[in-house]
Amino acid sequence: MSSHYTSTHARLRAQGPPLRVRTFSPRRLNFLRALFVLAFVLLAYRLAEIQIVDHRHYALISVNQVRENLTTTALRGGIYDRNGQILAISRPTSLVIADDFQVKHPLREAQAMSPLVQVPVAKLETLLTKKSGYVVVNNQLNLTDGRRVTLAAFPGIVVQTSSIRSYPNGTLAQSLLGSTNSTGLGTSGLEYEYQKLLAGQSGVTREYVAASGVSLPSSLSTVVRKAKPGVGLELTIDSSLQFVTERALAKQLKSTNALTGVAVVMDVKTGQILADASLVNTKTSAGPLGPVPSWGRSVGVAGIEQTMNNLAFTQAYEPGSVFKVVTFSAALQAGLIAPSTVFAVPDSINVGTRHFHDAEVHPLEHLSATEILAQSSNIGTYEIGRMVGENGILAQVERLGFGESTSVNFPGETAGLLATTANWYDSDEVALPIGQVDAVPPMQVLDAYNAIANDGVFVEPQLVRGYVGANGALEPAPKSATRQALTPAVAQTMNSMLQQVVLAGTGTNAIIPGYSVAGKTGTASIPYPGRDSLLAGAYNASFVGFAPANAPVLSMIVVIQRPQTTIFGGSVAAPVFQQVMSYALHHYGIPSNGTVVKPLTGSAASISSDVT
Repeated sequence: MSSHYTSTHARLRAQGPPLRVRTFSPRRLNFLRALFVLAFVLLAYRLAEIQIVDHRHYALISVNQVRENLTTTALRGGIYDRNGQILAISRPTSLVIADDFQVKHPLREAQAMSPLVQVPVAKLETLLTKKSGYVVVNNQLNLTDGRRVTLAAFPGIVVQTSSIRSYPNGTLAQSLLGSTNSTGLGTSGLEYEYQKLLAGQSGVTREYVAASGVSLPSSLSTVVRKAKPGVGLELTIDSSLQFVTERALAKQLKSTNALTGVAVVMDVKTGQILADASLVNTKTSAGPLGPVPSWGRSVGVAGIEQTMNNLAFTQAYEPGSVFKVVTFSAALQAGLIAPSTVFAVPDSINVGTRHFHDAEVHPLEHLSATEILAQSSNIGTYEIGRMVGENGILAQVERLGFGESTSVNFPGETAGLLATTANWYDSDEVALPIGQVDAVPPMQVLDAYNAIANDGVFVEPQLVRGYVGANGALEPAPKSATRQALTPAVAQTMNSMLQQVVLAGTGTNAIIPGYSVAGKTGTASIPYPGRDSLLAGAYNASFVGFAPANAPVLSMIVVIQRPQTTIFGGSVAAPVFQQVMSYALHHYGIPSNGTVVKPLTGSAASISSDVT
């Protein structure tokens, strides 16, 4: 026993000291327990803070990850003619969108949905397998089918309200109306000018959407603010007269191989524009004049299209002889001449560094002021303009509205480019009175003649007759502003003189049987763009006038740019005036006046006499 104990003890000692077990003191255990309790309390406090105190904040963050306020486009207001005929209208449609990540069986869903969305199965299956998260299936589905798609509740398919803009009359008045883009925004013409009014006020719809922008399945949308439909426009345009005007102008562009044409018909008393045509011949090369943007669709005459810009307002040109009314009316207003005042008129003259001449060679002639206007003598007009003087001519240019944009404020409208005392040259003493210096838009020329027809009262042109509310109620637009530009006596004298232009002068092609017509022709050279020279063989042919001259109701201008078969205003533009004005007088039931105006005796003028 003693031996065994001794050996065991010796073995234990050989193995080293005995193991010691480490234990925590009660103080340490209490400290650790306190730490755990504190951590739990803090965690519980934070959890309570999140769940109770900040619940609304974090819930809002969570919801905002999928909730989105979507803009709802308002239905765009329509555009109508003066008789209520639709020129432009927006039709409500359904926009069908797919989140193809949510579509599990593309072929099966395409087969079921194809009849409703009006998309072939093969094409629809392709759309549903793109894996882009946002695919437009149909952006102009009718509302009935759109509702059916919604009720069918196809996975990943959402239907939203949309609309499509259409022009029921095709290209009619397109240069005037303009267009909208794929988002419904007006990009040109009246669609652009009245964008804010036509577009209305967009609404807000709250939806729950995926990151792709497509609504989540089984989620409901809420209307936060209803969209307010746009206000429509009732124009002064008469669709029937617009069609006749465009067709007559188009045929003349084609037959003369001209580049562009403008024709505008206006109500003398109100300034309301009844027709406004602006066309381009796409079969004719523009050459140095540069391309004329068009809409790419024929107006019914091969090669003739609507211009993108309404040239009656946006294109300035040297008007030539139609501008001579400035000179004659200024001389009459100043009491310097009477219609019968006689002048000795040579066929040419040198002024400054330039040589001026009449369109035709002739010996010294003795012509009355009326004959000078009827024959469109450049030298005779200069002699009258010299009596008026530089300041008098410039003042009359301003008095008749040249150089100022109209109250129409058409997109891209030009005020023109006028000679002033600051940039006056000696040769302008001849050039300005005969219409060679100033560049003005056709609308300003028509406004000046309209003032003569309106007993000297200048009336601003007007395109919008009223505003159409969503309920169909019409709010009339304010009447056009007016001012006295000429005395009634001067206007009436100019009227009589302009009648002789048609009866015995360069405008005989504007004669309308049964009606007295007053007007003036013009054949103006075209400057070479960017050069101090003229474009060889290129002219602007124009005619502007009014009828019935004894009691004017309608005024009209026709400008045809660069005709090639014949160049003269009397042979190119006057016939268009005659055709359209004849229709308009009968269309509006304006009775034949039966007034007999005797033509000048002992005076003759060829149609080619108005070249400047």
